[in-house]
Amino acid sequence: MHSLPLFHRIAGQRVVVVGQGEMAEAKARLVTRAGGIPCAETEAHHAKLAFVALEDPRAAEAAAMRLKRAGLLVNVADRPELCDFTLPSILDRDPVLVAVSTGGASAGLAKHLRLRLERLLPERLGTLARALDRAREAIRARYPKADERRRALDEALGEGGLLDPFDASSTERVDGWLAGEAVASTGGLVEFTLTGSDPEDLTLRQARLLGMADTVLHDPQVPEAILVRARADATRRALPCDPPEEGLTVILRI
Repeated sequence: MHSLPLFHRIAGQRVVVVGQGEMAEAKARLVTRAGGIPCAETEAHHAKLAFVALEDPRAAEAAAMRLKRAGLLVNVADRPELCDFTLPSILDRDPVLVAVSTGGASAGLAKHLRLRLERLLPERLGTLARALDRAREAIRARYPKADERRRALDEALGEGGLLDPFDASSTERVDGWLAGEAVASTGGLVEFTLTGSDPEDLTLRQARLLGMADTVLHDPQVPEAILVRARADATRRALPCDPPEEGLTVILRI
């Protein structure tokens, strides 16, 4: 790995932001969003982290050196060689955070990877995380041994499990899972018609179902770019049918 991924808690702490304009404002908003307090370089003695957002390369380098000598970890916008840490592209499903980093190689690439993940991860993912957090003591009581607890969670949270994170209704099943209900059966057939040949045209539900399916039956004209959204080990079969007049059919066995 090019970096050690860390999530740094800054709630209530000062974080230096050096610069003006949109770039510096964006860093200050991010600090505030994470509960930190943006401050000027004059307050560096109260801070541990700093962002430098200056257009002038020499001024940015000088500010970075001053802050590093003061003992702060520094991020310099668009200057990865000067950074002690880099900012990932963030997908927020509070309290679940997914961070995509290219180590400063391409912020644009990180952003578009995050946008793809946005479509796959349910909005209610954070609700499931909070439900599991509230149930922490109950889970420990039901599964007192660590290895037993890990296996139970792996089974429940795995693909098709009772608490499958990609299933928007998983949160409502946490209590039932703790009560000893069996893993919910998600078997069955799902059929939908594509509105276009671009994978970006898939709905959130369609993309999620493709990722869960054991078998994918499809019109022969369905593009490979869409079919690769299915699991790599899923069985694929082209339907023996004439070309459709409108729309392409996909049938999934979940």
